[in-house]
Amino acid sequence: MKRILTIAGSDSGGGAGIQADLKTITVLGGYGMSAITALTAQNTLGVRGVHPVPVDFIRLQMETVLSDIGADAAKTGMLATPEIVRAVAEELKRFKVELLVVDPVMVAKSGDSLLSEEARATLKEVLLPMAYLVTPNLPEASVLCRFPVKDLETMKDAAKAIRHMGARYVLIKGGHLEKEAVDLLFDGEKFERYETARLPTRNTHGTGCTYSAALTTLLVQGIPVHEAVLEAKRFITRAISQGLSIGSGHGPTNPYAQVLLYKERERVLGMLETALEELTREPLGALIPEVRSNLGYALPGAANYEEIAAVPGRISQVGDKVIACRNPTFGASRHIARVILAAMKHDPDMRSAMNIRYSPEILDACRSAGLLIASFDRREEPGEMKEREGSTLEWGTQRALKGVSGFPDLIYDEGEKGKEPMIRVLGHGPMEVVEKVTGVARAWNREKSLAYPS
Repeated sequence: MKRILTIAGSDSGGGAGIQADLKTITVLGGYGMSAITALTAQNTLGVRGVHPVPVDFIRLQMETVLSDIGADAAKTGMLATPEIVRAVAEELKRFKVELLVVDPVMVAKSGDSLLSEEARATLKEVLLPMAYLVTPNLPEASVLCRFPVKDLETMKDAAKAIRHMGARYVLIKGGHLEKEAVDLLFDGEKFERYETARLPTRNTHGTGCTYSAALTTLLVQGIPVHEAVLEAKRFITRAISQGLSIGSGHGPTNPYAQVLLYKERERVLGMLETALEELTREPLGALIPEVRSNLGYALPGAANYEEIAAVPGRISQVGDKVIACRNPTFGASRHIARVILAAMKHDPDMRSAMNIRYSPEILDACRSAGLLIASFDRREEPGEMKEREGSTLEWGTQRALKGVSGFPDLIYDEGEKGKEPMIRVLGHGPMEVVEKVTGVARAWNREKSLAYPS
């Protein structure tokens, strides 16, 4: 187990600083240690007071830990004064801690200043040249570079300028961008872009601390920097998506969401198996399309198709009987996963979907079953999107969701050349989806019996 020393301020509200760092390090399998640089009185509404720890006592904390336990890596957060910055740098050099991640904490989520002007200058002069990776957000990058950093182009300029200050790698975090949530990693030669959907939540307290602590833990475990950023980005996205609605202001991110990801796996598979058993009991074969069906169910906060369970080989039929020949597993269907991931961007709890056959008569049965319907037209998809493999379902689902008030029960398209028309039934869980599909089948059978009485 790798030893990681976090040198940062204490957040009395538990959402950021030392508290967030230690939670994150532990969840990701590291051994966390701390040297507290400042005590803060804060909650979700803001910082009510800051009490810097005496420099000699910060040195004593670091010396006591490093002389006995040692550290494979360190990360810094709130350092408050130039004297603290210098002391931290000197102790890290003295004990030869080589892997250092610097999170240049300057301003709290509430807007309160956490780093003096002198300390900012000392940080640039003393600590950045020691950093393996530095992780400023846009306001922090603006302060470090002394020019506004507000878009992708100025992010690139800032990354170049900060790397020139001595850091080996620079990660500019784009959470403050107006539209895209894009991070840029610069290694001195090329940029690598990391983009995730912007999540509609105010529970983002501690985002920077959690992100940088995750990066430190992954890097010290030997993961290459480009992969570590990708994995840490997934980690923080999941922590934000499962953020905690506590207090009256900005609630904290949730590092424990990573543990829930694994704890939930068996439950997700079990619920999907139960839903499939129910599905095979019903005479639903006529609803299975030519390309066959699948039923998927995502883990909470799923970020990719590997975190969505479905049926390998899809769901088929013999006559009216539905057949699922294999047990569900994660990563079994990119097709249904794209639909679910797109739906979760609008409602993180809408985690299940199944595709069924389209026809005008089946669509009428969906209306008779009382389902809310949305649609998209494949012919309207931009050309550049069509060129990307598998982009149509994501684009189409997003397009349909924007055009309806409330969350629809299903989304359909009428296909195009080489693409079968399809209905995709959505739900919070697989049993809800199966119930909707069963309701459609029953409504369709009723309408057929009325149109063709025996």
